Amino acid sequence: TAESYRRLRTSIQYAQLDVPASTIVVTSSNPGEGKTTTICNLAIIYAHDGKRTVLLDTDLRKPNLHNEFKVERMPGLTDFLLGNALLSDVIRKTPIDNLDLICSGTVPPNPSETVGSQKMKDFLIELKKQYDIILMDSPPVLAVTDPAVLATLSDGVVLVVSSGKTRVVELEQSCESIGAVRASVLGVVLNNFDLRMAYGGDYKYYRYKYYSYGYGYSYGDDGAGKRGKRKKAVGSKQ
Repeated sequence: TAESYRRLRTSIQYAQLDVPASTIVVTSSNPGEGKTTTICNLAIIYAHDGKRTVLLDTDLRKPNLHNEFKVERMPGLTDFLLGNALLSDVIRKTPIDNLDLICSGTVPPNPSETVGSQKMKDFLIELKKQYDIILMDSPPVLAVTDPAVLATLSDGVVLVVSSGKTRVVELEQSCESIGAVRASVLGVVLNNFDLRMAYGGDYKYYRYKYYSYGYGYSYGDDGAGKRGKRKKAVGSKQ
């Protein structure tokens, strides 16, 4: 699992050689395909690589990062955008060195307009002064327009699909939605891929021992997390 996330990081780094991606949206076609698990572990890999990383919950409809890290949702992103909190109020440290978290904050009545506002653009510009990597957890791309809006503010998008669940036509529609706003799909993560089903029960692969920090994820000595089934990263550029 740890090596899969390292390959994903490397694939993202090489997806755009001229202008390496530093502001990245992670989304999926539908709910429940593992985008939040993916973005959390990807953030940990970047942080352990020495990159100043911030994990930003831009899913303003059903935010979840605060639950994963067991912290309060407010104050957060929307509270800062509305002028009800300072930047220092919404940035939360995590137990991982080089990794900070910004939760969603108060759920607004108009999420799409909020993430597409000039204040959001200025907010990201400010974050770029402090961090090397900005990772944004967004809603599913086929459900709402928010991911497409966020894609225009990023260097690229990583799509998470679930093996045996996501249909090919849904993946195609997701890529088309992102391409329609002239944003770049950096690659695709194939989640919940079962090697035993693909190669038979005799296929051998290593298992790793993980230790828990108590934040909803299990982290190993190499900094990667494990949750659910084994993952296989596919970083081909679309």
